[in-house]
Amino acid sequence: MIGKLQCVVLDCHYPAGLAHFYGTLLGGEIGRPDPRWSVDDEWSTVHLPDGMVLGFQRVEDYRPPMWPDPAHPQQLHLDIEVEDLAEAEERVLALGAELKDVETGWRVYLDPAGHPFCLLQRAVS
Repeated sequence: MIGKLQCVVLDCHYPAGLAHFYGTLLGGEIGRPDPRWSVDDEWSTVHLPDGMVLGFQRVEDYRPPMWPDPAHPQQLHLDIEVEDLAEAEERVLALGAELKDVETGWRVYLDPAGHPFCLLQRAVS
């Protein structure tokens, strides 16, 4: 191993708003003090219950991806496993997500800054 993933960072216009979106979606602590960085108008975080950290940085000329348009690639996306796909969809839409595609067992959404993410139905064992 060469290193350890510190956090996943998403560019956006409004870091605090996107942190709130993902903090509500995934749980965790929004904007928690951390010696690795400052939380301000330019940067916000969500410390997830499993220890992973999502960071959100303000980019002045942010241009969102236009999934699935390859001229404006998605850059990255998050796959989020859920117990009940219909219930999870209702909740993310209420948070400001936009449904973009429906497939069997999963759906693609855009977060409020335009980043694609997927909700995946947890497999029954």
